[in-house]
Amino acid sequence: MERSSLSRRLAPAVALAAAAALTVAGCSSSSGGKKAEESADGASAGKATTPRMTVALVTHQSPGDTFWDIVRKGAEAAAAKDNIKLVYSADPSAGAQATLVQNAIDQKVDGIAITLAKPDAMKDVVSKATQANIPVVGLNSGVSDWKKLGLMEFFGQDETVAGEAFGKKLDELKAKHAVCVVQEQGNVGLTQRCDGLKKTFSGKTDVLYVNGTDMPSVKSTITAKLKQDKSIDYVATLGAPFALTAVQSVSDAGSKAKIATFDLNKDLTGAISKGTIEFAVDQQPWLQGYLAIDSLWLYKNNGNYMGGGEQPVLTGPAFVDKSNVDAVAKYAAKGTR
Repeated sequence: MERSSLSRRLAPAVALAAAAALTVAGCSSSSGGKKAEESADGASAGKATTPRMTVALVTHQSPGDTFWDIVRKGAEAAAAKDNIKLVYSADPSAGAQATLVQNAIDQKVDGIAITLAKPDAMKDVVSKATQANIPVVGLNSGVSDWKKLGLMEFFGQDETVAGEAFGKKLDELKAKHAVCVVQEQGNVGLTQRCDGLKKTFSGKTDVLYVNGTDMPSVKSTITAKLKQDKSIDYVATLGAPFALTAVQSVSDAGSKAKIATFDLNKDLTGAISKGTIEFAVDQQPWLQGYLAIDSLWLYKNNGNYMGGGEQPVLTGPAFVDKSNVDAVAKYAAKGTR
C-alpha cells in the first residue's frame, strides 16, 4: 500500500522533471500553433523543440457541460508546451465516442487520450488502436478498467474512494437523508460515486436519475423529489452545473435541504463562498487533461510511463468548502480549476 501511494504522489513530479529536461525554456516554434498557446491561458512556459505530434482527445462530454471545458484547457496547455496538434472530439453516446476513436486511428494520430465512462463500448476500438501501435491513455472515467482494456496510463480520481469520502463528510455534517442525483444513467464513474456515498453514509440514501442534457428537466425532477419527501436534508449532485440547478430546485420546492456536489467551476466556487452550496469534491480536471496529453509526449520522446504503467495517477479527491474556497476561486475564475 505504501509503495503504490508513493508512486502516485511521485508520478506527476517525475513526469514534469522529464518534461523540463526535454524542453528548452523560453524558446518558441512556428509550428507550435498560436491558437493553442492562447487557449492555454499562458499556463505553459517554454516550448518543446521535438518533432510535431498529433494527439486525439476523445471524451464523453455532453453539450453544455462546462466541466469538460476545464479538461480541454489543461490538454491545450500541454499541447502548446509540447508542440502537439490537439484534436478534440466528444459524444455522450458510447457508440458514437467509439466511432470518434476509430476516426482518430484512421487519421494515424501519434497518440489517443480517452475517457471510459462506458468501458465495454470502448474495448474493441482500444484494441484496434493498440494493434495500430498507437499509444492510448485514459483520463477521468475508468480507473477500474483502464488496465483491463490495455491502456498505458490513467489520470483521474478513484470514484468509489471519492464517493466514500463524500458519505463520511455527510456524517460529519449530521445529515440524515440524502438524494444522489445521477445525470447520466449507465456512466460507471457516476454509479461508483453514489455507491461509495451509500457505503459510508449512515443515513438514508435515495438515487435520483435525471436527464443531464436537459437542464429544465433536471430542475423539475429534483423539485418534484423534494416536494414528495420533505425528510431529504441533503442533495448530492455529481457535477457543478447540476448543483447550481439544484439550488433553484430547493427554492422552488420550499425545501430546507442543503446541497453538496462533486466537481467545480467558477460559478460553483462563488456559491460555496456565499453558502448556497456546502462543499464540493475537486478532482482537478485541468490537471487530468494536462497530464494525459503530456504523458503521450513523454512516452514518445523519453519512454516514460507515469505510475509505471501499474498504478493510476490520482488527481483527487479533495474537499473545497468555505475554509479554503478563496485559495481555489482565483484559479477557477481562469477556468483552470
